[in-house]
Amino acid sequence: LCYYNGDGVEPAPKVAAAWFRKAAEQGDSDAQNELGVRFANGDGVRKSWVQAVQWYRQAAEQGNVFGQYNLAWRCYNGQGTEESPEQAAEWFRKAAEQGYADAQNELAIRYANGDGVEQSWEQAVYWYRKAAEQGNSNSQYWLARCYSTGQGVEQDQGQATAWYRRAAERGIAGAQNELGIHYANGYGVEQDWEQAIYWYRKAAESGNACSQNNLAWLYFNGQGVEQSFEEAVYWFEKAATRGYVDAQNILGVCYANGQGVEQNWEQAVYWYRKAAEQGDRYGQSNLSWCCYNGQGTDRSPEESAVWLERAAGQGDNDAQNVLGIRYANGDGVEQEQERAVYWYRKAAEDGLSCAQYNLSLCYYNGNGVERSLETSAFWLRKAAEQGNSDAQNILGVCYANGEGVEQDWEQAVYWYRKAAEQGQCVGQRNLSRCFYNGEGVSRSLEESIFWLRKSAEQGYADAQNDLGVRYANGDGVEQNREQAVYWYRQAAEQGHMYAQYNLGTYYANGCGIPQSWDLAAYWFGLSAEQGYAEAQRSLADCYEKGRGVPKDLNRAAQLLRQANGR
Repeated sequence: LCYYNGDGVEPAPKVAAAWFRKAAEQGDSDAQNELGVRFANGDGVRKSWVQAVQWYRQAAEQGNVFGQYNLAWRCYNGQGTEESPEQAAEWFRKAAEQGYADAQNELAIRYANGDGVEQSWEQAVYWYRKAAEQGNSNSQYWLARCYSTGQGVEQDQGQATAWYRRAAERGIAGAQNELGIHYANGYGVEQDWEQAIYWYRKAAESGNACSQNNLAWLYFNGQGVEQSFEEAVYWFEKAATRGYVDAQNILGVCYANGQGVEQNWEQAVYWYRKAAEQGDRYGQSNLSWCCYNGQGTDRSPEESAVWLERAAGQGDNDAQNVLGIRYANGDGVEQEQERAVYWYRKAAEDGLSCAQYNLSLCYYNGNGVERSLETSAFWLRKAAEQGNSDAQNILGVCYANGEGVEQDWEQAVYWYRKAAEQGQCVGQRNLSRCFYNGEGVSRSLEESIFWLRKSAEQGYADAQNDLGVRYANGDGVEQNREQAVYWYRQAAEQGHMYAQYNLGTYYANGCGIPQSWDLAAYWFGLSAEQGYAEAQRSLADCYEKGRGVPKDLNRAAQLLRQANGR
């Protein structure tokens, strides 16, 4: 040792090895182990795993704990001897039973993984505890995890926290991160954001990617610290650069939204792709959207579909639903209604309401599946009960018409109202009609107008035209031709053919607006082009009499034939 360490003499590894050999050959187990180390490292002798094992074994068989431990590793890795996890476990056990903490930790790992021994979490905990009580920080960490998860011991977050703290105070970054999690969530300790931040930062500054990500989220959400997207991005980038997949995806989101950094779609795509290539379904889904919309990369519905399918295959129900839409429309993939149904069903069975709604429409229309109004209603109800307003409205229609369910106006009104109260404009109009006709509810013109106006104000053209008719006739409201014109125009400008005809009629008669045959003919013309027979007759009259258009009897005759279906 003097020659090796240079204590009182010039360091001389070869001379040290020679003296180790002399002592080893006389049976000194410490020298035998040290000589094994020299052969293992090629330190003062030619490197030889076989020689290393020979000397480790001689030391081990004399009960030398370090020789046993070193021999265990050579057996485990197959260095200088045949690879044997079972032999390794036996030598780790011999060293562990002599109280060597590192061997106790390794033996615990073998029991946890069933590696060379039959798996036993109870035995793993036993040996982790032995090593942990001697101050082995790795065992302290793993013992804490066992308490946290209840593997091999009764779950006890208080004990988990205590052992995480011991390991954390010895600088184990993983334990520091876990201790931060315990403080953040109040596991085994009173919730304390300051302590959570303290331990996350300790681990983060040591390069622990998980803690870097956790610390970033606290800054992102302003939990325990003043919200700072800039600080969040700083730590997300630290974690992302170390390959932490969750951080890569959310860093992409930050670049996409310009949160904490200048918006940069190319950088968003870069980080989404990093996450996606590691198999992260959220990164795959986000990258798919970028490819589809041409944001930060060339637009490619085909590449979008590839990434979408990968995310869908991992159970991302949003991706499954969108992939169903792509197959239904042949968008980036070959159109295939059966595949659309397959992916809708995957997402629907996972409880995604919009997929349940889409699947119900497939059954209603017989797209990709045999038509079944009953099954359609089943999936509509699933979606409606989750609050999907489109499904609530259509389920109301099913009850109104007795499609897939027994006709029931009270149920129709119930579901229309559910949809209407969420602002679904078609449901609002349908509920208005129920109040107008007294179907499933007491007749009330006031309630009818209330819901009709709600729908019209959202821009629903059918409701706008209906409201125009109500004002024209003073039906549930005071008659007001100017208001009638206003609502007819709102619907007409959206291409509503009945509103176009009604507006044309008001211009022809000068009702609520100055008379104008030019504008009357214009609106009649737009309605007529959509095939509305009354508009075709009115426009024919304009051509016959030269009102708002040049007189043209042939054109008038042609329009009349169209109106009469000839």
